[in-house]
Amino acid sequence: MSPASLITTHRIVPVILSGGSGSRLWPVSRSSFPKQFWPLLTDKTLLQETALRGEAAGLEPPIVVCNEAHRFIIAEQLRAIGVDKARIVLEPSARNSAPAIAAAAFLVAEQAPDAILWVMAADAAITDLNALFATLSVAADTAAKGYVTIFGVEPTKPETGYGYIERGNLLEDVTGAFQVSRFMEKPDLASAAKLVQDTRYSWNSGMFVARADTLLREIETFEPDIHTNVAQAVALRKTDLDFERLDPEAFSRSPDISIDYAVAERTSHAAVVPARFGWSDIGSWDALWEISPKDESGNVTSGDVFLDETRNCYVRSDGPVTTVMGVEDLVVAVTEDAVMVSHRDRAQDVKKMVTRLTAAGRAEASAHNRMYRPWGFYESLIQGDRFQVKRIHVDPGHTLSLQKHFHRAEHWVVVAGTAVVTRDSDEIIIRENESIYLPLGCTHRLANPGRIPLTLIEVQSGPYLGEDDIVRLEDVYARI
Repeated sequence: MSPASLITTHRIVPVILSGGSGSRLWPVSRSSFPKQFWPLLTDKTLLQETALRGEAAGLEPPIVVCNEAHRFIIAEQLRAIGVDKARIVLEPSARNSAPAIAAAAFLVAEQAPDAILWVMAADAAITDLNALFATLSVAADTAAKGYVTIFGVEPTKPETGYGYIERGNLLEDVTGAFQVSRFMEKPDLASAAKLVQDTRYSWNSGMFVARADTLLREIETFEPDIHTNVAQAVALRKTDLDFERLDPEAFSRSPDISIDYAVAERTSHAAVVPARFGWSDIGSWDALWEISPKDESGNVTSGDVFLDETRNCYVRSDGPVTTVMGVEDLVVAVTEDAVMVSHRDRAQDVKKMVTRLTAAGRAEASAHNRMYRPWGFYESLIQGDRFQVKRIHVDPGHTLSLQKHFHRAEHWVVVAGTAVVTRDSDEIIIRENESIYLPLGCTHRLANPGRIPLTLIEVQSGPYLGEDDIVRLEDVYARI
């Protein structure tokens, strides 16, 4: 079935879950800017690739469920690829996938209870779209019959990072789908080797297809607290610019549980559809190496990288020139502020190192040096005892908040573009190679009125230079 006939047969709403931190791909992926926002396989980010699959199939505009910190990143990345009708739903707190999916189901059910939700993570890779759409067609037919349908990916190797699904009998009322006999947790290597040899078992992809009313019925049956509290959180939601904010108090009362434990492993209406479309959750650097194009020595490189007598390595640099010589089976990931080197067999253990860094109080565990904001980004260049130097990039037509600081003064030097600076009651135009001083406590705002990006160097001085020393008085992005 073609994508065009798929959409005429069923009303399908993609639901994209974008709540993960992707710590196994540290130092590139961090909670401030996780892996779904990075172009790891093509010139598009994983989030963009995910959203474009629904566009290619002619499906309904997607619902993206995310946390508040990433809302502007998601909005900008979707806008950049022309997905401008997405509903971006903000979780006020992290409560796992079941409450997030319940919120999406309630939103869809307001207009079309029988519409089918295609639930997926924002950070998976799929290489064969034609096979994906054919599988989605079978899954949608199955979901239309009232099943909670899961894509079961055909295993290609013993994998200890995925859960498994045991396939039961063929369903009698739909073609190409099977009953779920049982779910299995992530196995050890010996058990995984046995499962791969048994054609009844598949990887649990985490992709679900089900009618909105089916999901809500099953959630109400097995997790009534989620149903009650998320229903209230959706009913009391507020619109903030292009975002829908769920009610914080009601949503926080929902149990913290995944959709697997809440519904899939308990319902008598679970079905599995075999899937062979080149899927990977890119859950480690080794997984990224496996699905990426390689040179004649089995190496994958990205960025300013030089190799010599190196085999079967993944080497990425988003910062300085990186050279690797005389080694095999390594992962080398370099950013502006961190370097990670691991044997490919130990790639799953990167998360453990992030835990150690977090325990040591290292900001690099979760935050990038470059911090994205709705108006652009900033990055720290030098930091001393009572001073800090930043580079600030403001996109054309964007404006920062009207604000003041209690502990620092600032000096701005424009190096590219033109700035309009509000300083107390004055409005001043600052051009390239010009500067302005903002004394402690003054009210100020920065705007880029031009058609090219504005770049300036900010020199902060004072006894405290933390980002929380900002008092916003006005903000076009509703961050007050």
